[in-house]
Amino acid sequence: MTCAGPLGPRHRLGIALLLAMATALPALATQAPPHRAKTKAQAEAKTPPAKAQAKRGKTPPAPAAKPTARADRPARPAPAALPVRPAAGAEARLIEVYRLFGRGQSVEALAKAQKLVADQPNFQLAQLVYGDLLAARLPPARRPSQMRPDADPQALSELADESRRRLQALRERPPPGTVPSAFVELAPSIRHAIAVDTSRSRLYLLENGPQGLQLKADYYISVGKSGIGKQAEGDARTPLGIYHVTSNLDPKTLRDFYGIGALPINYPNPYDVRRGRTGSGIWLHGTPRTQYARAPLSTDGCVVLANNDLQELIRRAQIGATPVVVAQNLQWTAPAQLQGDKQAFDKTLAQWLDARAQGDTARLQKFHAPDFRRIGNKKTIDSAQGITEDIRAANGQHLLLKDVSYLRWNGEDNTMVSSFGEVAAGQRTGRQRRQYWIRQGVEWRILQEEVSGS
Repeated sequence: MTCAGPLGPRHRLGIALLLAMATALPALATQAPPHRAKTKAQAEAKTPPAKAQAKRGKTPPAPAAKPTARADRPARPAPAALPVRPAAGAEARLIEVYRLFGRGQSVEALAKAQKLVADQPNFQLAQLVYGDLLAARLPPARRPSQMRPDADPQALSELADESRRRLQALRERPPPGTVPSAFVELAPSIRHAIAVDTSRSRLYLLENGPQGLQLKADYYISVGKSGIGKQAEGDARTPLGIYHVTSNLDPKTLRDFYGIGALPINYPNPYDVRRGRTGSGIWLHGTPRTQYARAPLSTDGCVVLANNDLQELIRRAQIGATPVVVAQNLQWTAPAQLQGDKQAFDKTLAQWLDARAQGDTARLQKFHAPDFRRIGNKKTIDSAQGITEDIRAANGQHLLLKDVSYLRWNGEDNTMVSSFGEVAAGQRTGRQRRQYWIRQGVEWRILQEEVSGS
């Protein structure tokens, strides 16, 4: 799609559809209704929804478990309910145009649309809405009754889909005080987390502070032209799973196609490799200068944002640390409901640490998947070598863990990504680990470890 002149593209969104978009917004004037996606508790159908429990003044119980030795601060309280945050920037201005038109304030809507396209001339959807608002001023008999013969029906359909998805994501807000269920525990040193809901074409930026994770902002995004669930190189699908930002590419080294920059993620991760998935070069990146946003399904597998939105991510991303969860439908849950998962995995790590301190080779072997491998210090080693190295490093001591994070994914397999630092008593620094665990039967097994430091 290319940007058109001041009267909009050569085809029309249609007054009826524009009005439908506008009248879908009344709830946004005050507070949007809860997210329609099920919370984790509702999806499992084992406990009452968090909202119903809150009305009765109850907190969902969490199973007790032996805590892991931790060197960081104690568990944080659940954050208080937060007000719904409005969309930012150009999108908020477009939504205001819809709202004014729906209220019958067509003159005010047209004025704001005119200012928006003047400020953002490459925002195709805004151009289209502006053109239709101009058409709406004509008497019905003089309005174009059909598209021009040189119109592009596919481009029209894509712009209408973009508009619907932007509105859907703003109507179906995450319940206040909830977080994506994948973020079981996030270390205080990790300042932000990213979650992508592909069904809503939405990326959520969460800030990790003294009160835990809180929704900071959310942005419209585009994903693979063939959809989601990447399997092979060149399939034009966006992968689903748990990833981390691996670098921040200098925009001077990139073509204009990628916009102001790019944040690559570690696809394929060890779980992807285990399932035979191929491909590479999955990035969060921007748009060309001539295009404010892309159609919801239009990339070769990357996640694409408007450049001003991507700039916010670039400012906050921590290379090697910021987690990126990409899901078809994010499940949002109260942080207190994640305590059971956290405590259960604390117990698993405590048992692993105890086996290391005892120098128990047989017990340590049970924590390794048959295809276990460890990557670190420019070498890859197998299970036997890894166990020998771990016992030697522990030297008979119970190590302490610091900056612990747990990210859980329930896909084809039940998986957990744990990241932490480990220090011996009296020491200030030690190794950094990222472990990829997979549940086999009732036991957790380490599929792969990435180790750095002494």
